[in-house]
Amino acid sequence: MASSIQIPDNAPFTPEQRQWLGEFLGNILSQSSAASHSAGPAVPVTVLFGSQTGTAEGLAKKLVKTLKKGNFEPTLQDMGAYDRELLAKEKNLLIITSTYGDGEPPDTALELHTWLMSDAAPRLEGVNFSVLSLGDSSYPDFCQCGTDFDLRLEALGANRIYPRVDVDVDADQPYAEWSAGVIAVLAPTASFSASNKVASDEIDEAGFSKKNPFPSSVLHNYNLNGPGSKQTHHIEISLQGSELDYEVGDALGVYPENPEGVVDEIIAALPFKAGDVPTSTGEEVSLREALIRHYDIGTINKALIEKWQKRSGSPYLRSLVEADDKKEWENFCWGRDLIDLVIDYPADFSDGEDFVSVLKKLQPRLYSIASSPKAHPGEVHLCVGIVRYNSHGRNRGGICSTYLSDRLNANSKPGVFVHHNSAFRLPSDGNVPIIMVGPGTGIAPFRAFLEERKATGAKGKNWLFFGNPHEKTDFLYSDELVAFQKDGTLSRMDLAWSRDQKEKIYVQNLMLKQGAELWKWLQDGAAFYVCGDASRMAKDVDAALLGIAKEHGKLTEEAAAAYITQLKKDKRYLRDVY
Repeated sequence: MASSIQIPDNAPFTPEQRQWLGEFLGNILSQSSAASHSAGPAVPVTVLFGSQTGTAEGLAKKLVKTLKKGNFEPTLQDMGAYDRELLAKEKNLLIITSTYGDGEPPDTALELHTWLMSDAAPRLEGVNFSVLSLGDSSYPDFCQCGTDFDLRLEALGANRIYPRVDVDVDADQPYAEWSAGVIAVLAPTASFSASNKVASDEIDEAGFSKKNPFPSSVLHNYNLNGPGSKQTHHIEISLQGSELDYEVGDALGVYPENPEGVVDEIIAALPFKAGDVPTSTGEEVSLREALIRHYDIGTINKALIEKWQKRSGSPYLRSLVEADDKKEWENFCWGRDLIDLVIDYPADFSDGEDFVSVLKKLQPRLYSIASSPKAHPGEVHLCVGIVRYNSHGRNRGGICSTYLSDRLNANSKPGVFVHHNSAFRLPSDGNVPIIMVGPGTGIAPFRAFLEERKATGAKGKNWLFFGNPHEKTDFLYSDELVAFQKDGTLSRMDLAWSRDQKEKIYVQNLMLKQGAELWKWLQDGAAFYVCGDASRMAKDVDAALLGIAKEHGKLTEEAAAAYITQLKKDKRYLRDVY
């Protein structure tokens, strides 16, 4: 008789999806349990993860927890610590990896990725594998790292036991389906020993979380910049009553709301009468509320345009889809939002439900936490750059940043959750010196680091590189940083004001200027941290560090690259980049 597992009502699925997944996993457990008397030896499974901000690592740990309930022998491995000589000997290899920047592997995955793509990689006949690839379709190289691993393993002769699943930001449902599919392939030779808790362990989380955000109170919210400059807001949020805990290095997830004026403009231009529509949780709300709180109207991408084109009949959109040129996609999507498709490329939707069916779920934004819980019990602080720009004749802004700066009121309760990032932690030994490179809002985690080091009485030296356009208007947290210098918490601070002189000066220029001293700190065991823009700043800082190793360490290009790779392996070169 077929069995079913009860999927929690608050799981992020429609009723039909909950029923299907419950029956699917229940059948797997029933079949496996029936064969338990002859299950045989435990099935070895290696779960290999590449994680930049902790999401892939969290999913990998969840999968291992599930596998341990059955007749499996799972091994969890960070790609950065994995012995690549074992790869050809693996029996069952499950890879979970993110992609960041311009389609790049996470820092810890870079060495394995580079080696696997080279001629040095071995043949892999006899290795069974499957890949879960995390990404964001707002970026052109969506899920590139996972795609690379998947295709390369196949090319080297490995056997794909379940198709790669590409995750577009929201991992819950794709992960559940992928893990269930992989287990279904492996389950005929193994059994789950215990209970119907498998599904709830996979899906449910206790307390406030990404699926159940805490309705927070904003205590303080003000601009850190001077007149005439861009806006950077310092935001203090109360966590009282949430039981949420965080460590310095973690991020805070914030659920935004879309601007009501833009939503009203969209609805007015649609070819049908607005009614109630379903949300991703299966509830019915008005189209207006759905577009404000549940669906993404602030970004467009290839997937959306392909769906839109089928309903619009636009010759231009049709030519864009048929040409499928990466550069053309980028040019069209940049600086446009959903409102541009609605106004400039009208589409024929039958009703509101048909309309929202092509839209992505509105996702939370992650912000590096700018406070230490020891310095601010019951609070969490953020340092948020407010994004504003004009494109295609329309003033626009970042959905979450302008929500925090412009659309909060006395009754607002932003939904928040803590996103743990074990890949960006202070050294456990407070005597270890640290070097921090964080221009602009990249200062956020380093304000937290300094507060933490002071609160714990850490004796290690602290060196900060900070930069922004102008000292007069853009010296974020200047009073606090100067105070940290005076009391000895901040041993050294190098400041780069890029627009205060004819020659542009950035943090990487100051690193090179102080290369001899920076190399000495590294030789003394310092940990090196970077936070900020992944596409330019982080790459320039990485190149500067390589140059310092060559010049002051007297290393060849190859030896310098190997030195930096070893720093990453030893968790002495850590990046929180976006």
